[in-house]
Amino acid sequence: MKNKRHAKILDIISQYDTVTQSALTEKLCEFGFSVTQATVSRDIKELGLVKVSAGTSGYRYALPTNVVSHTSKHMSIFSQSVISIEYALHTIVIKTLAGMAQAAAAAIDSSVGNRILGSIAGDDTIIIVTESEKAALALTAVLRQMQEGKHSKG
Repeated sequence: MKNKRHAKILDIISQYDTVTQSALTEKLCEFGFSVTQATVSRDIKELGLVKVSAGTSGYRYALPTNVVSHTSKHMSIFSQSVISIEYALHTIVIKTLAGMAQAAAAAIDSSVGNRILGSIAGDDTIIIVTESEKAALALTAVLRQMQEGKHSKG
């Protein structure tokens, strides 16, 4: 349940300008997660979320900028070559178009390399090892945003 809640939190902060813990708590409740603000506070800490400027509307929760700051060239390669991103325990498996795994892995290394223990790229598959299932879940959410071309958020 915790992993599903963490995934939903990452989804919420990518779609909404979530300003406070109570707003995040309310949004989670809207999506069927019965949580307290104390639980959300722990989740924010565990996911490593930070508050960033949301322009004139104040601040919002986001992943740290070192996680989502990418070059547009790498992100273009990544978003155009990745077919699927799945995780199991502390491992992430990324399927790419034939011959594109190494280019996509280079984009990953340049943008989120500090969050992985290691990666291996073949012809059309990338294997990434993280330190925990929680880290794999959070990184999977970031990689899916990158795949969708939402790399400017954060």
